[in-house]
Amino acid sequence: MSDKPANRVVITGLGAVSSIGQGAVEFLAGLRSGRSAAKPITAFDTTGFEHANGCEISDFEPTDWIRNFDVEELGRASQFSVAASRMAVADAALEEADLRAHRCLISIGTTDGESRDLDQLVETEVKAGPERMDRTVAARIPAGRLSAAVARELRLTRVEAVTLPTACAAGNYAIGYGYDAIRSGEVEFALCGGADALCRKTFTGFYRLGTIAPERCQPFDVDRKGILTGEGAGVLLLESLESALARGAHIYAEILGYGLNCDAYHPVAPNQDSVARCMQRALDNAGVKPVQVDFISAHGTGTKANDVTEAGAIRQVFGEQPPRTISIKSMIGHSMGAASALASIACALAIEEGFIPPTINHVTTDPECNVDCVPNEAVDADLRVVQNNGLAFGGNNSVVIYGKYEASEAARL
Repeated sequence: MSDKPANRVVITGLGAVSSIGQGAVEFLAGLRSGRSAAKPITAFDTTGFEHANGCEISDFEPTDWIRNFDVEELGRASQFSVAASRMAVADAALEEADLRAHRCLISIGTTDGESRDLDQLVETEVKAGPERMDRTVAARIPAGRLSAAVARELRLTRVEAVTLPTACAAGNYAIGYGYDAIRSGEVEFALCGGADALCRKTFTGFYRLGTIAPERCQPFDVDRKGILTGEGAGVLLLESLESALARGAHIYAEILGYGLNCDAYHPVAPNQDSVARCMQRALDNAGVKPVQVDFISAHGTGTKANDVTEAGAIRQVFGEQPPRTISIKSMIGHSMGAASALASIACALAIEEGFIPPTINHVTTDPECNVDCVPNEAVDADLRVVQNNGLAFGGNNSVVIYGKYEASEAARL
């Protein structure tokens, strides 16, 4: 075993494909202003649903980002993944030739993969028979393409490309995977995050559960009525602190540690004790005490069950006066596998810019939640440590701890 200390892991590039802005600069502006992406869904026929608002991306042009093969070869989620990865590489001021010369990891989390294409194929099969299914669309279905397409677009050969299907916690899972790979020295660069596209299957599933809000998402509000489904991708470029300093890279934040668990308690209901254990595991892994956390980016879906359970778990770990606890899903909806990845980008930008994003659409805090959710307007704050929660069906939980990079700080062992 090597005696070399583990690498410190930093974020040097951000790629955001979101319904409130494309790229880190526009995404930041959307977060600061509390922009809402809620509007009627156009991605599929919503006839028969009493309400069908979502957070759809309307200004994405795949040909702006996909240059090395035909965009029709990729489903929408894979297009998002490739675009966000290209954004992150460019934002990190990293030449693609330099990236190709090093060992790399691509880890992308997802809930649905290319279920939007699967919806189309199933509809064709039902209406016209399987022989009429489009073979180009069928070839786009494998979820592994969400990561493999990034490798192909960037022409990487010294690379591991993995897609992690741990539902709505998957973005944080993918970031944790990259953190380990950089920390151990297994790879020099890691592109990590999550991607998903709006699809009828997932919207209908949540609708049948009674958890789709009629108009807007209101996390922690006493009158919250559920989620709005969303879409997008968030990809972070990770590298060691040594590498970042050597090439003079801009450092947004440092990843201090993370925690994962799966309680398998219930197919859809969260378990408070398990969520609390996951948060404590992340804090312990990061060497951070609860009192040091400046704000929590909650999973914060806006459903009755999630918000009460998550807030209860936060109080178990942080006591009766927890840090400010916000949810960006109030702005961008629930982007499934991209959710905790986009929230991680929000955390890095918040640390960099010194502010806490708001929870919009807020009127009255539910007494059962009892958190300061930074209602409706962003607040300035000197942030040192931020926690990002990702929770998923099946009891999959993932929490990542981010810290402000201090150039004068002694190297962490």
